[in-house]
Amino acid sequence: MNGLESFIPIILIFVIMYFLLIRPQQRKIKEHKMMVEAIRRGDQVLTQGGIIGKITKVKEGEEVEVEIASNVKVTIIKSTVVNVMNKSEPAK
Repeated sequence: MNGLESFIPIILIFVIMYFLLIRPQQRKIKEHKMMVEAIRRGDQVLTQGGIIGKITKVKEGEEVEVEIASNVKVTIIKSTVVNVMNKSEPAK
């Protein structure tokens, strides 16, 4: 019984770590993935590099085309989008 009692604090630490660190991080990753999948043309986005732009084209795969100034378009990877600032209305 002494051997099992010595493992209880270690097991308790792992349970606390799971609920305080691992689970919230998994939830954050899932929310980011859902946000990235919902990106569409017309959305104003913020990239990891701090660039704010408007999505002009959602390409096949993991790329989107973002207009960062008049007639200045760059292609970025979807996962580098940190935040969708203004959602566009769905096309009818």
